[in-house]
This record gives sequence, C-alpha cells and structure tokens, in this order.
Amino acid sequence: MKLGVVGLPNVGKSTLFNAITHAGAEAANYPFCTIEPNVGVVAVPDERLDRLAALYASKKVTPAVVEFVDIAGLVKGASRGEGLGNKFLSHIREVDAIVHVVRCFEDENVTHVENSVDPVRDIETINLELILADIEAVEKRQDRIRNAARGGADKTAAAEYAFLEKLRAHLEAEQPASTIPADEDEQGFLDNLFLLSSKPVIYCANIAEKDMGEGEDDLPFVVQVRNYAKAHNAETITVCAKTEEELSQMDESDRALFLEEFGLKESGLDKLIKASYALLGLISYLTAGEKETRAWTIVKGTKAPQAAGKIHTDFEKGFIRAEVVDYETLLACGGLTGAREKGKVRSEGKDYVMKDGDVVLFRFNV
Repeated sequence: MKLGVVGLPNVGKSTLFNAITHAGAEAANYPFCTIEPNVGVVAVPDERLDRLAALYASKKVTPAVVEFVDIAGLVKGASRGEGLGNKFLSHIREVDAIVHVVRCFEDENVTHVENSVDPVRDIETINLELILADIEAVEKRQDRIRNAARGGADKTAAAEYAFLEKLRAHLEAEQPASTIPADEDEQGFLDNLFLLSSKPVIYCANIAEKDMGEGEDDLPFVVQVRNYAKAHNAETITVCAKTEEELSQMDESDRALFLEEFGLKESGLDKLIKASYALLGLISYLTAGEKETRAWTIVKGTKAPQAAGKIHTDFEKGFIRAEVVDYETLLACGGLTGAREKGKVRSEGKDYVMKDGDVVLFRFNV
C-alpha cells in the first residue's frame, strides 16, 4: 500500500512525515527503508503477529507494511508548474490513496501561505489543482482518440470520447473525478486515466498540542474538516503532528504512558494506517511457523488461490487447498496441532473467500 502525504506549506505535513519515518526506523520487526529521501516504509501495527510468533517461537516476524511518500512542492498554481508543479503531480499518480494534511491550529509563530487558518479553503486549493491537472489529462486523451472516434466506426473509441466529454464537463464544474456517475464500461475508461482527483482521500486534521485529549466536537476547525470529508465520501482522522513526532522517538513503555495520560488508545500513525486499510478495502491473512510468522495484505473479497499467489505464483498455479483456522481459535487451541485435534482446521477450496485474521497453510503441487 502506497500513500501520498500532501498539504500546503506550514500545515504540519513535514512534521507528520518525520514522525512516520522515525516510527519506521524504530519498528522492531521491520527496518525503516529509505527508497528516496521522501519515501518511508513503516510496519503495520498488528499484535496478532507477536502472539503467534511467541506461540511458534518464530525466528523471524514480518509484518505488512505501508509506504508513505512525502509529496512536496504543492502551492496554488501547481497544475501550471508553480512550486514543484508537474513533479509533484506525477508523484501523486503513483500512490493508492492520498493523505491530505490540513492545518487545524492557530499559531502566530507559524505563518500560513494565505495569512489565515481556514481548513476548507486549504482543502479546496489543493483539490482544485488536482482537478485542473486532470482536465489537461482528459484533453490529451481526447486528442489521441479523436480521429478513431470520429464517424462512430470505432464504437469503443466513440463511446470513450463521449464519456470523456461528460468527464471534462464534470471536472470543469470543479467536481472531482471520483464523484462522476459511471457504468461498467465508463469506469474502465476512467480507471485507465489514473486521474489525481479519482483517488480515495483521508483528511488528516492536524491539531495543536493544547487540544490533545479534547473532544473533536469541541474543535471547530476539526468539525469543518469532518463535515467536508463526509460530504465528499472521504475519511477523517485527527492527529497532532508535533506530538506524533515526539511519540515516534520514545521507547514503547514511555509511548504507552504518554498515550494513557491523554486518554488515547493508539497513536495517530496507528489510526492513519487502520483508516487507510479500511478506505482501500484491505485485510491481512497470516502464516505462522518456526521459521517465520508473517502478515500478508490482500483486498477484501480475494479468494484462496489468489491469496496464495501473494506468497509465490507457484502457490496459485498449483493450488490444491487451503487449511484455515481463525487466529483466535488457533491461540485457544495452542497451535495448529491442537486445532486439528479439536476439528477446528477447515479444508477450503478454490472458491473460499479469505477473511481478516485467517491463519493459513496452503497445499499446492507444481
């Protein structure tokens, strides 16, 4: 899973990304990986792995991971090349979802590019730049298929061109591509464009440290972001980027005490990862043994052979069956042997739809 972290200057985006990279560097089971200066890979928190690893005395534990990309350079006019312009926009095209950091705090020592704090205005500034870039992409596609679509001889090209006309009008009305009604064929045309405004979004309301522990309904800026997100079918989480950066540099026991002091059950980074999984419809199944305990990320609705293919293509090609037991049952039985003795291990075939928390042993023959 690849998430692009975006936001206007001085909204706390870089502070949050610093927190993410520190967390990655300190993840006990997955080393922080710097692919580029602005990319970090972080382990997905999953207590099930630790408990399974203890049960099997696993030599290695490998969690699922999230890749965060700090997309810098966005200012008003990015679609026309202002700031880092097209470089920024090209980075967004490569991510699965956008984490849009929005400033929800007043601080006279931290200037704002618009000289005032207005979360909805800031959101719309970025969204408009994405839409303007998408209009340009749609127009380029129209230019490429215009001759083929003319006259209607090529029915597919003609249908696509008609949809692009409708899509361009939708975008010119400053509506994101994600909100345009589309049938199955039109959705295919839309998906092939990889438009920026079609990507799912999580709005990350960045609050001040003094507002930590406050109810979200008592924070007007957060309420504005939440209402905007709800109206646009997007998700919202609330974090304090400065606190997240401090948390990322603490050891586990100090971090737990800090969160408890503010009445919080988890860090903002943990909330962000969970929200991202839900937004993209992702789940994890688990494999466990003496050599390794591991989490594998799949899309909800994936069937057993395709899930097996995440481990190795040979597993999918030669799939025979999946021996499945849910995580809680496996722990209660003290392992796979105990679960088998109690008749809790199911033998599932090619049509089995994987569930979150399934512990699986795949049988295959190539």
